[in-house]
Formats: sequence, structure tokens, C-alpha cells
Amino acid sequence: MGDACAWAGPDQIYVEYHDTEWGVPEFDARALWEKLILEGFQAGLSWITILKKRDNFRDAFAGFDPEIIAKWGEDDVARLLANPGIIRHRGKIQATITNAQVFQKINARDGFDQFLWKYFDGVPLQNHWKTEAEVPGSTPLSTQMSKDLKKEGFKFCGPTIVYAFLQASGLVNDHITTCFRHAQCAALSPGPKGR
Repeated sequence: MGDACAWAGPDQIYVEYHDTEWGVPEFDARALWEKLILEGFQAGLSWITILKKRDNFRDAFAGFDPEIIAKWGEDDVARLLANPGIIRHRGKIQATITNAQVFQKINARDGFDQFLWKYFDGVPLQNHWKTEAEVPGSTPLSTQMSKDLKKEGFKFCGPTIVYAFLQASGLVNDHITTCFRHAQCAALSPGPKGR
């Protein structure tokens, strides 16, 4: 199969995530919102922690349905704070409710997927990093998106969180060029293969 990005091993859940999901272009508004929320929960932790709890998160957060979550209140925050299967962080839980409300506003106005993909003209950015050391933690574009999301009312969406989200959701292909997934993810692009 070829080499893979070094960050993906050796834990099987990480390998499967790298090999099947990370970097695959996502165009579904709800799925994009879920990934952005989970990246916010990851802040200060390792991504594998989130992966191992992702099913618990999906159960606790009604399948990450923003239409349901947007109506939640303090009773729901208390319920989630008592759930040992998720990251129990009051600020991140409250931000998820706020972010669901913001999602509704953006989605009604522009389409949440369109709002995000407009930064890339609807086509994933194909980077060509040779080593993982070259891959940035944030970029001027992730900084701008972070500012724009915050202006809309989003919480827990700093430039580093946004860049990790862009990588995970395939708006940016940051598999290194020697990784077998680089070419596979590039081939999933609906437009030009390099920019």
C-alpha cells in the first residue's frame, strides 16, 4: 500500500482514521459542523482521545444534529457534564450549543458548506509537503476563517483548530507526498488537482 503519514501510527483507530477519513473532501454541511465541533473539543488534548470517544460524543450530542442542539439549555449542559464518555468541559459544551445556533444562521443564509468552501472556490487545496515538519499548524487562510467564524458568533475556532479542521475535512490535502493517501485524496477533488 505504501508509506503513510507518520502521525497515523501505530494505534489501529488512528491508522483507520488516516487511511479512510482524514483529508477526504467533505461537502455535507452537518458533517462539516460536527468535525469543527470535535476539533474544538480536541483543543489541549490529543486527537486520538477524541477518536476513541467519538461514538460517545455522537450519542451524547444527538448525532451532532445542530437543529436539536440549538434548542438545548442549562439542563442539557448539566446532563453532558455528568457524562463520563465525553470531554466534560463546560465552556466547550456551552460553545457547542452556541455554535449550533450560529450554524443555523449561516446555513439558512449561505449554506454552511458553501460558507466554508468559498475560501477555496469549492476545490480542495492540494499541498505538496515532503515531510511532516513542513506542514504548518495554521496559515493566513485559517486565521482569516477563524476571524470570520468568530465574527459570526462561533466559539472554540482559533486558527490552529480551524487548520486542523481544514485538514481533517479535506478542504486542504496535507498528506505528505510520500503518503499513499496524498494521491488518493487529490483524486477525490471535484476540480483541478493542484493550485
